Amino acid sequence: MLMDKQEQINNIIKLMQQLEDAPGIPRNVKSLITEAKAKLLDESEGELDVRISNAIYLMEEAGEDINLPPHARTQIWAILSGLERLTNE
Repeated sequence: MLMDKQEQINNIIKLMQQLEDAPGIPRNVKSLITEAKAKLLDESEGELDVRISNAIYLMEEAGEDINLPPHARTQIWAILSGLERLTNE
């Protein structure tokens, strides 16, 4: 079960990385995504559930940016969905 959760986190990190590398994403959104990814990976931030909650908060903030292209918003929603799924397990 733990490996499955770690696998899901790795997939979410890959999606975050794709958004960070994508052209046309506002700099402040990339910054929020980078911060969310760092919080998710940094075990000194606390338990996994706390790190996931912090990442969700930051990704929600990124998804609210008015300058965000529609395809990026959809990808952020996919990331949020994956993170929320992890909190329900």
